[in-house]
Amino acid sequence: MAKKVAVSFNLNGNDVDVLVEPRELLIHTLREKLATTGPHIGCETSHCGACTVDLDGMSVKSCTVLTVQCQGARLLTIEGFEQGGALHALQQAFSQEHGLQCGYCTPGMITRAYRLLQEIPNPSEEEIRYWMSGNLCRCTGYQNIVKAVQAAAKVLAAQAAEKPGAKAPAPEKVSA
Repeated sequence: MAKKVAVSFNLNGNDVDVLVEPRELLIHTLREKLATTGPHIGCETSHCGACTVDLDGMSVKSCTVLTVQCQGARLLTIEGFEQGGALHALQQAFSQEHGLQCGYCTPGMITRAYRLLQEIPNPSEEEIRYWMSGNLCRCTGYQNIVKAVQAAAKVLAAQAAEKPGAKAPAPEKVSA
């Protein structure tokens, strides 16, 4: 057995310290050691996107990242989106626009859409489809996912307009 390594990072607004084997994948650390089960294990080959998380401002598939690579990082998972009892605009939109069915892919979809809207606040349908193409859904047919991202973009733009010079608010804390 390999010697364990101490890794510290910020998870959904909280600093965490965890002991891991050097070869341990982030998805397993999140789910098995940190009880963060929003990111799902799907294919374990980076094809499905069910394990998507936001790592230092980049959308990554946590089944392809070693936990030791996260030393000092800021990590956001679906658990970090809800703020003070209120769902994030993306969570609301996925529900209202029927962008989910079984829900297995939804945490990864929302996390990927979050990064898209941070990079391109008012994306075209083509941009949404391109950005979301690495996340697979077997249930919805994608049209309602696109509609959900468009709806969330409008809400986030309205929120940003209320605060001149401010970008759409970023989730910071873990929900209980």
